[in-house]
Amino acid sequence: MAKPWAIQGVDLHLQPTGPGVRRGLTDALREAVRTGRLAPGTRLPSSRTLAADLGIARNTVADAYADLVAEGWLTARQGSGTRVATGTPPTAFGQWGSAVAPPSDATRPGRERRRPVHDLVPGTPDLASFPRAQWLRAARRALTAAPNHALGYGDPRGRPELRTALAGYLARVRGVRTDPERLLVCSGFSHGLKILGAVLRARGVRTVAVESYGLDVHWRLLAREGLRTRPLPFDELGTVTEDLSGTGAVLLTPSHQFPMGVALRPDRRAAVVNWARRTGGLVLEDDYDGEFRYDRQPVGALQALDPDHVVHLGTASKSLAPGLRLGWMALPPSLVREATAAKGHTDTCGVLDQLTLAEFIASGAYDRQVRSARLRYRRRRDALVEALNTRAPGVRPTGIAAGLHAVLRLPPGTEPTVVQAAAWQGLAVHGLTRYRHDQAAAADLDALVVGYATPPDHAWTAALDALCRVLP
Repeated sequence: MAKPWAIQGVDLHLQPTGPGVRRGLTDALREAVRTGRLAPGTRLPSSRTLAADLGIARNTVADAYADLVAEGWLTARQGSGTRVATGTPPTAFGQWGSAVAPPSDATRPGRERRRPVHDLVPGTPDLASFPRAQWLRAARRALTAAPNHALGYGDPRGRPELRTALAGYLARVRGVRTDPERLLVCSGFSHGLKILGAVLRARGVRTVAVESYGLDVHWRLLAREGLRTRPLPFDELGTVTEDLSGTGAVLLTPSHQFPMGVALRPDRRAAVVNWARRTGGLVLEDDYDGEFRYDRQPVGALQALDPDHVVHLGTASKSLAPGLRLGWMALPPSLVREATAAKGHTDTCGVLDQLTLAEFIASGAYDRQVRSARLRYRRRRDALVEALNTRAPGVRPTGIAAGLHAVLRLPPGTEPTVVQAAAWQGLAVHGLTRYRHDQAAAADLDALVVGYATPPDHAWTAALDALCRVLP
């Protein structure tokens, strides 16, 4: 029969070292706190439990705890147990004195890096508006209806319920031409791009054309897959797609280019599709925030022009939340087997979240969420434009007909100064230079990329005020 201490209490990994058991235990505990492995407020095992786990006398543990309480490393209260102290640990010789250098502010227990007061970095929706109640109801319905075998490993392409729901939704809303058999569920866009990078490399592709402005995390991901990225020219009309020679694939955000905010022109859409047909190349379409449009008709998916040569990638990151880690790829028929094999069975997405999203889409809750978010973000965009007209008339917003961010054109040479002033004011915002490919032609363009979807509703007005204060 198991003893009570074997199934009660909390676990703690320690390796006491030193000339004596008590001193070794005391040094190990102190080091765990000093390095931050045991965070302030962490509850420690009872002396009985820890003694049993380490195979030492209970009095030895009790004495070690008492020593560290006296030194200020731990606190002990009746009924609350022994915990790591929440204040600044002591600085004695041999601890954080002259013999051992103190940890930096980034690692010091009880210290956190200063977070910005306002966050206007693009790429994240208003997480406070996530439809928790509706999602919970969909999860309950999905879990109740799910057959037992749905909780097994299943098809690496993803649950058929979600692929079926996505096929209908993408056809209706984005004009995507696909079916459930050609859809592959992945853990967000980066996961999908990693899978495609492995497929392209296996096919002998060595260079992928990308937009001059975009996310460096995507370029680095392709580089880790052994692929070189070559930036395409960018002019006042957007990305130039006429010359794709020497490349085997091209990565684009054609519906709403990130971050510049323009849609790919019809003649340039046709040019990239004709290149793919002529050469057998592959177009990777990142449908970045394509569901959010305000002053124009929605731009249909590029994939609809040629489903045999275009991969359409989308996610729930902007419409719901990036933490769901749910994305999808509508694949050409010739790519399904290779992409499925590249994903494999070891890198799958949570079944319960897949089933919930399928129910969320099928019930109409997803459409309602997108429409509600679209209205809320349009109001924020309008407030941004109005504030700029009134308080910073020299700053011109562009790329605002759709999406979740705006590009604010600044006077020449002022971008670094404005970004630094924003940081001093506790405002997180990125300059346009951050998003330019390091091999792209230098552009005489100073701007801020402002994500107006990120702050919660109650903080939007204050964030907008802070932004206007740092603009020239």
